[in-house]
Amino acid sequence: MARNIQVLIVEDDKRIAEINRRFVEKVEGYEVIGIATNEQEGKELMEVLQPDLVLLDIYFPDMNGLAFLKWIREHFTNVDIIMITAAREIDALKQAMHGGVFDYIIKPIMLDRFTETLVRYKEYYHRMHELMKGKELIGQEDIDQLIRREQTASDADDSLPKGIQPLTLEKVLAVVKQCKDGITAEEVGKRIGASRTTSRRYLEYLVSISQVTADISYGSVGRPERIYKLNNVRRGGIDGF
Repeated sequence: MARNIQVLIVEDDKRIAEINRRFVEKVEGYEVIGIATNEQEGKELMEVLQPDLVLLDIYFPDMNGLAFLKWIREHFTNVDIIMITAAREIDALKQAMHGGVFDYIIKPIMLDRFTETLVRYKEYYHRMHELMKGKELIGQEDIDQLIRREQTASDADDSLPKGIQPLTLEKVLAVVKQCKDGITAEEVGKRIGASRTTSRRYLEYLVSISQVTADISYGSVGRPERIYKLNNVRRGGIDGF
């Protein structure tokens, strides 16, 4: 069994750092091993913990996160970085991209957006480690699969309506498949780390393409709820992602 991806959060606002920790740990396969709130803590924890992934802000009272990014690159070449920041300046984004960040997420974080990044990174992380273990030399096909990690999602995006992301759609469908007796939008949201409203939007889309059916159920207090089940009569859909 593969070990969890080890994450260090470098964020000066303790409240935001705790929110980020909870968001990360909603995604299977991740573990937050430390939180640093300033430059000294950040450097000490980097050296002691040797994380796989750093979630890094830009604005700190005692440092600039872009300078810290450069320091990480000089001392820890195998560590990956996701910027999570309120910085919207083009120059900040350009410097971060030149520093090789995996993604750049603007605060306040949207859970769905953050989750999709973590899912993508997990796929990239495990694919890279499989290549490192299995081969000394790699071919163009291996490189294309690794670098163009968003190609499948982008291709799928072309056929999906606005507001429907393929990775989230796959997760919602996977949850429905696990629940033979049906499941509510609220329950789906809890399982994938999304709001009830978001889950219902994806579920209703699955209903519209006949992947899922929806029935009305009345709870103990008499409030009607839509129960979603996998449609056993398949008429096309998203299986071709």
